[in-house]
Amino acid sequence: MNRKAVPRLLIVADDEELISRLGELLDGAGYAHDVDPSMARALDSYYDVVLVDRGTDNLETLAAMRRKAMTARALVLSTIGSDKDQADAMAAGADDYLTTPFLPARLLGKIRGLLRRHIDNAETIPFGRAQLDVRKYEVVLPRGKRVSLSVREFDLLRTLVARPTVIYPKAELRTRVFGTDASESTVDTYVYYLRKKLGQGVVRSVYRLGYKAGAIAP
Repeated sequence: MNRKAVPRLLIVADDEELISRLGELLDGAGYAHDVDPSMARALDSYYDVVLVDRGTDNLETLAAMRRKAMTARALVLSTIGSDKDQADAMAAGADDYLTTPFLPARLLGKIRGLLRRHIDNAETIPFGRAQLDVRKYEVVLPRGKRVSLSVREFDLLRTLVARPTVIYPKAELRTRVFGTDASESTVDTYVYYLRKKLGQGVVRSVYRLGYKAGAIAP
């Protein structure tokens, strides 16, 4: 079973030719992806990168999504290519910009660059007054005590902590952390393990929705 989460991307476009081309490239690179011309799903689910076709109103929509705490990296694709358009895209909340038409290698390079900036690649991740030590699979408590976790326990906690405002459905956590062969009850089991080691508040249950990051008691 592959425990490494597959990066997820959201395509924000209504041009069927562009959507088809992007989909083929992402499939070939091993990235999971969805399509939503409105960009609304960027708030509802967890995505690593959002690919935004410049369009007519998409920069305004991107800015609105940022004000609503959209945390995914955003790559704007634009046929304009001017310095002013790039500056406008960055001001709206883009993390990078690519002029279309583009070479496939150029797009995939941009995506890899954005993924490398993701918090999952950090050696330590802040969690309130505690820290996650990625190298040792440990949680460092405020007074310096260390709590060792199994690889899967750590991956589950890191997934939640990386996007602390996101509520993850159990099915999504199962896929991202444990793989599609696992059952949703596996998620519940590992939440129980985390709570046993780190306290009941470390993972919050959200009724009928799933789980999100909680806090470690002082």
